[in-house]
Amino acid sequence: MDPAGRFLYQLACCFFECLTASPDLELAREKAEVPLTDEVLQRLEQAVPYALGAEYVGRSWIERAMGRLRQIYSAEMGNYDGTVAMYLAEKSQRLRVPERIFFHLVESRDEQYPFAFLATYATSAASGRDGRIRHVPLKYALTEYAREREKLLALLACLNKAAEASPLVAEFVESGEMFHTLRLTSEEAYRLLKDIPAIEEAGILCRIPNWWKRKAAGVSLAVSLGEEPPSMLGFDTLVSMRPRLEVDGVPLSEQEIAALLAQTEGLALIKGKWIEVDHARLQQLLEQADQYQGGLSLMDALRGQVGTDSSAVKADVGPLVTNGKWLSSLLHNLRTPGDIRSVMVPRTFRAVLRPYQKDGYTWLNYMNRLGFGACLADDMGLGKTVQVLAFLERLRVSGKKNRALLIVPASLLGNWQREAEKFAPAMSVCMLHGKGAHALGELALQTPAFLTVTTYGMAARIPQLKEIFWDCIVLDEAQAIKNPGTRQTRQIKELKGRMRIAMTGTPIENELANLWSLFDFLDKGLLGTSAEFHDYCAGLREHPEGYARLKAMISPFMLRRLKSDKRIISDLPDKWETVDYVGLSKKQVVLYRKLVADLEERLKEAEGIERRGLVLASILKLKQICNHPDQYLGQQEFAPGDSGKFQMLQELCETIYEKRERVLVFTQFKEITGYLAEFLETIFHTKGYVIHGGTPAAKRTQIVETFQGEDYVPFVVLSVKAGGTGLNLTGANHVIHFDRWWNPAVENQATDRAYRIGQTRNVMVHKLVCQGTIEEKIDAMLSAKRELAEQVIGSGGEKWITEMSNEELMSVLRLG
Repeated sequence: MDPAGRFLYQLACCFFECLTASPDLELAREKAEVPLTDEVLQRLEQAVPYALGAEYVGRSWIERAMGRLRQIYSAEMGNYDGTVAMYLAEKSQRLRVPERIFFHLVESRDEQYPFAFLATYATSAASGRDGRIRHVPLKYALTEYAREREKLLALLACLNKAAEASPLVAEFVESGEMFHTLRLTSEEAYRLLKDIPAIEEAGILCRIPNWWKRKAAGVSLAVSLGEEPPSMLGFDTLVSMRPRLEVDGVPLSEQEIAALLAQTEGLALIKGKWIEVDHARLQQLLEQADQYQGGLSLMDALRGQVGTDSSAVKADVGPLVTNGKWLSSLLHNLRTPGDIRSVMVPRTFRAVLRPYQKDGYTWLNYMNRLGFGACLADDMGLGKTVQVLAFLERLRVSGKKNRALLIVPASLLGNWQREAEKFAPAMSVCMLHGKGAHALGELALQTPAFLTVTTYGMAARIPQLKEIFWDCIVLDEAQAIKNPGTRQTRQIKELKGRMRIAMTGTPIENELANLWSLFDFLDKGLLGTSAEFHDYCAGLREHPEGYARLKAMISPFMLRRLKSDKRIISDLPDKWETVDYVGLSKKQVVLYRKLVADLEERLKEAEGIERRGLVLASILKLKQICNHPDQYLGQQEFAPGDSGKFQMLQELCETIYEKRERVLVFTQFKEITGYLAEFLETIFHTKGYVIHGGTPAAKRTQIVETFQGEDYVPFVVLSVKAGGTGLNLTGANHVIHFDRWWNPAVENQATDRAYRIGQTRNVMVHKLVCQGTIEEKIDAMLSAKRELAEQVIGSGGEKWITEMSNEELMSVLRLG
């Protein structure tokens, strides 16, 4: 099984563990309660792996899942003719119904006999009017079954097995004391506690003191790290180590340790706590304590919380490491950025950050001050870009010679350029793209710009980038370096920088090697070597509680907020709209420029209706080129690499797929819907649907019902005319306008297929615009002149463009 499958299997095992923890199961049958203890819930919470959707798996989710299993068990058991034991045996030969007899060991206040023992059994005879099954002392069985000797012998048969497992129980059975409440000395209680595993293996459940169940009676070695603040910051900083011996969190003094060594082995009462005295273990712990004197680096201290080999996954290996006052405060601030003293946003930054964005900005500055790499992993749509730009602007104004490097997918170059111009207009930006690697490398060395922006592909091919020591290196869509063995990943990790930031909406996937690669870039050494981390992950199969320690270690260096978190989205609108700027491929640029040049020549002699027809036809062709060259050329290959929009569509939909969400993709061109659907199938690994003017009404109804159903149908591609009105597709919470209708009313109607009554999630709307083209220029006019957009353009479609003069028209059509 994959990690997610193993977790669900473990959850099912825990359900049966809780179900079979009741000695009245056979009597209760389908009415049996399945109590969930904190211990079970905590164990499952700690075992949640890194997998798709894992961020939604918390205690309430686990309780709901357990409740559903309880309903299934009750329904099946209610219709089952055999015994509960037979039912469980059909599920698994390892499942057994516990015996009806139950052993209790409790503490008492008697100094000579500080423990009491009692055997009870489950019976419905004493249930009374409420019909509940009760547990009564075993002596009442002699009365209940006085005339049913065979039933009595069947009930007591398990005592013979328990007597074989425990000499003390054998004494109780032989003497007949098993039917009475017994007072026990600490020595007798210790003998019984040591035999508990064997007794329960015989089928008799035992209720024993919590401190023994939690293994809290044993002496353990604890090491406190970072009690006092160090003299410097960074992973190389030395933090203090203070070893001590303790019991259940309570430190033992030297005198108390000496007293334990002087006592006989067994149970001893110290400071009101029962302690197991084991001389050999005590001596071993004292020798280990000597090894934890002095200090160690912060990096080693953080790595020590999780260990970097498979043996460290086991809960009982090594000392208990606790964080001292300074280190606890540091980790608390990193994990809860809202508690960090806020940092002023520079006055040169032209945006008002939302509260959670201000927290992210403050956290990035705090990480920079500490010298740690940071992963900003906010959910898509929460504004990672604006948070990072605010941080970069503060970095820029704080030092004249600071330089930052930003590496992005090629399709996001235009987005970053425009966002930087919009929010940080005083920030100088150098774009390394569109020329040969050598020329771009020389430009990188010579530019005085604060922010240098390039693509992953170019970053791996420009050697001069390694010659510069960057004050900050930012990776957008950082999952691009998830494969540690690729040349691109190795080249990017060789870049030198003081602060490193990774931005990603999907930080963790099923393959934990991806997580290691990300942190190998951010905070090298934190997760050990690749081999060490691989060994650690191998141990997670048998010890899934190791996931909790892994999460605890990386959580200070990763900030992730979700749209589903009411604390985050309480002040956000129900619909986010964003314009995604896309670069043209080389093939698109050539076709676009040629078409504009031809139009410019033909416009010199065209007039009236002929001119209007020529302009409208040319606009249509330019839109086709912006979508994909093959749409304009009438070809059928539609290679994704030939279109910036196809590449952007892939990036958006990969994130949607990772979250198992659904999307509507609108286009005004019926002829491209099939090619878009084929392309989306390769991303979602399953088929979706297409709705256009040729889709019969009955087929449309079927598509809507299926898309709105429980089966995962990830996408519908729709032509705006056919699918822009009348359909209820609230199963989707993402809408992508692949090309623009240039009529806000029409676009809003299309978006409202998802954003309407019945929609329970926030809707993300993406509008793809090719930068420098007619699409961008018209979009800018729509944004700047809302009244024009709603009245003139909204009523007349694209005809208003034909009324422009030749000069105005060409300024709109030419590539910027």
